[in-house]
Amino acid sequence: MASEKATPADAPLQTPSAAAPRSEARRWSIAHFFAQRAVTAGEQFGAPGRGSNVLISIVTIVVLFVLWVAVTEAGLVKPVFLPSPRAVFGKFLLVSTEGFSNSTLLQHTLTSLYRVFTAFFVSCLTAIPIGIMMGVNRVWRGIFDPPIEFYRPLPPLAYLPLVIIWFGIGEFSKIFLIYLAIFAPMALSARAGVRSVSMEQIHAAYSMGATRSQVVWHVIVKSALPEIITGMRIGIGVGWTTLVAGEMVASTRGLGFMVLNASEFLASDVVIMGIIVIGFFAYAFDLLMRHLERVFVPWKGKV
Repeated sequence: MASEKATPADAPLQTPSAAAPRSEARRWSIAHFFAQRAVTAGEQFGAPGRGSNVLISIVTIVVLFVLWVAVTEAGLVKPVFLPSPRAVFGKFLLVSTEGFSNSTLLQHTLTSLYRVFTAFFVSCLTAIPIGIMMGVNRVWRGIFDPPIEFYRPLPPLAYLPLVIIWFGIGEFSKIFLIYLAIFAPMALSARAGVRSVSMEQIHAAYSMGATRSQVVWHVIVKSALPEIITGMRIGIGVGWTTLVAGEMVASTRGLGFMVLNASEFLASDVVIMGIIVIGFFAYAFDLLMRHLERVFVPWKGKV
C-alpha cells in the first residue's frame, strides 16, 4: 500500500535548537538587508527631509578634495589662483608657528572669535527679547519694525563709514558692526516664531487660569524656540561674513584682516587657509546649535 503524503499536522515539529541556525542564516542573508522595515509615523509616504545625510556629506567632501588635488597636481590651474592642498597645509604650519603680519594663527583666530561671539551674545540678550515683544505687543512692533526693516537689507559696508564716524576705529566699532548685522535676522526670527504660535494653545492656557506673563513664557516663548534657534544660526553666519568688513579698517589682527592682507600680496595659499579656518569654526558652531536644537526642541518636526 502506497504511503500517504504527510499532512502539515503530521510533519515533524522543529525544535528551537534546529530552528535557531536557520533563523540566524535568514538574518544575515542578502534578502534581509533589502527587506522592508517597519516605518515610524510620518514615514509611510516619505516624510520630507528625513534620514541621515552623514555618509553623503562625507562622500561629497572626499570628492571635492580629490578634485582639488587632481586639478592642482595636473597643473590645470596656476598656483596663484588655486594652490595645492599641500601648499595650503604647509602655509598653515608656517603661520601657526612663525605667524603672519606679526601675529600667529592662534592670535588671529582668538581675536576674530572674540569679536564675533561678543556681538553674538549681546545680540542674543537684546534681539531675542525685542523680537518676542514685537510679536506679542503692537507698540513694540511699531517702534522697532521700521528701523529694523530699513537697515536689514543694507550691506554692512554701506553703514561701515557711519559707524567709524560715530565710534572711531577702535574695537567697539568692529563689534558694533557685527552686532548690527546679527541683530536684524535674530529679532525677526523671534518675532516670526511668536506669530506662528497656535491660538488654541494660548486659549487653552488662559482657560486653565494662566496669567499673561505665564502664557508668554511657558507657551509663546517655548513654541517659538525652533524659529529662535534658526535665527541664531542665521545670525552667527551673517556675523562671520560681516567680520571681514569689520576688520577692513584699522585692524592689525584677525582672520578677516589676515585674508584681506594676504590678498593684496596675491598670497592665495594664506587666503584659502584663512577661509578654511573661518569655515571650520562657523560649521562647528552650527553643529553645536543643531545639537542644542535637538536637546531643547525635541518636538520639532514631530507635531
